[in-house]
Amino acid sequence: MGHAHESNKKRIWIVLAILTIITTVEVVLGIIKPASLHLHGWGTSWLNWIFIILTIAKAYYIAWAFMHLEGEKTWFRRSIVWTGVFLISYLLFIVLIEGDYLYETLAPLVKW
Repeated sequence: MGHAHESNKKRIWIVLAILTIITTVEVVLGIIKPASLHLHGWGTSWLNWIFIILTIAKAYYIAWAFMHLEGEKTWFRRSIVWTGVFLISYLLFIVLIEGDYLYETLAPLVKW
């Protein structure tokens, strides 16, 4: 008749541990700011790329765990995940590649 209640304590602790590790790495890198990572990569420094990648990974895992995407049909998961990946990638492209357009255009005209 009724559903047997499963304990999700182990799953909750695993989610907490993974999110804590990712957040700790972000905070430690934000405090230390290693000079070796300030070298410029594609559009910004490697340190910024690490922050971007860790933040996207954390957002994906939060959606996976707390929006219960792991239990959904494959096509539905892909439609949510790939839409987010596309929009975030497009935003990163616009911000990192085209973000200094006004500075480059107005640099000869404006004293910064």
